Amino acid sequence: MTSNFSSPSGRRDFFEEALFKNLAVVLFGLVINYINGTLLYTFFTNVTFHSNSRYILYMQLIINDSIKMSFIVLLLVMSYVCPFLNVSVCIILILIGSNTHKNTPLNLAIMSIERFVAICHPLQHPLICTVSRTYALIACIWVVGAIPGFIDVIVAFVLKPLSFFSTGRMCYHQNVFDSVHNYNNNYATNILYMCFVWITLIYTYFRVMLSAKAATSDPVSARKAQITILLHGVQLLLCMLSYITPVMDTTLIILFPNFRSIILFCNNILTNMLPQLLSPLIYGLRDQKFKKHMKGSLLCMKTNPVMKPET
Repeated sequence: MTSNFSSPSGRRDFFEEALFKNLAVVLFGLVINYINGTLLYTFFTNVTFHSNSRYILYMQLIINDSIKMSFIVLLLVMSYVCPFLNVSVCIILILIGSNTHKNTPLNLAIMSIERFVAICHPLQHPLICTVSRTYALIACIWVVGAIPGFIDVIVAFVLKPLSFFSTGRMCYHQNVFDSVHNYNNNYATNILYMCFVWITLIYTYFRVMLSAKAATSDPVSARKAQITILLHGVQLLLCMLSYITPVMDTTLIILFPNFRSIILFCNNILTNMLPQLLSPLIYGLRDQKFKKHMKGSLLCMKTNPVMKPET
């Protein structure tokens, strides 16, 4: 007799199907976290990066993405191994996942502002973008990113009986925080966050573009910074795919009802996991100084730190 397992879609997957999905997600997560781990190792073993706000912010993004990826994998695997999780434990996992998800666009906005200051106000950059201020901004990112999740918890405590927190449920956000107040909170905060980040990216992009056209002291660096901010916009678009995932799921399931489980699995890969590959491409491969040290890390060799102009 063939065994079957509960899937996040509510359908019972065959053993072979469940095994394939879990192995694919775990392997994908391991590959991404290995790449991110290499980037982190490169940063922490080269002191030349430790006093540069640009690289500190980038490492914050990599750490955040690694945590987010780990929790995506953990929640999906647990949905098969232990489909009905204690609500209190589930809330903790959801809060961490939600926090890291909100952090990504905020981090991209701050990184774009740092590039804008470096190109448009180069003399003030060392005074404005200090290491201490950078770490203070990182703390603010985590606090601001945590606010929507804690609002959800407060709403749940007000509306739900205490017995609810000791029950078992499938662990995903809409299943635990299912009131209209939670929906309105998420809807409002998503709009607020996205508006702030998009306005920041558009403003910094055009200001840097004007600097590049003016051909100031370093037009090449201005052009590269412009491309970097544009890539941040691409990252943000990929991040926003997760906001329209429920609509994509519903539409595709209506069109192909017999492939519900496959649709949910593929959309999870496309909207939550694949975007995590873009961050290493932007900095790990485009930034020549970081690329040089990363090659040394991969080859287990020490490289002499050679300072090159920032881009």
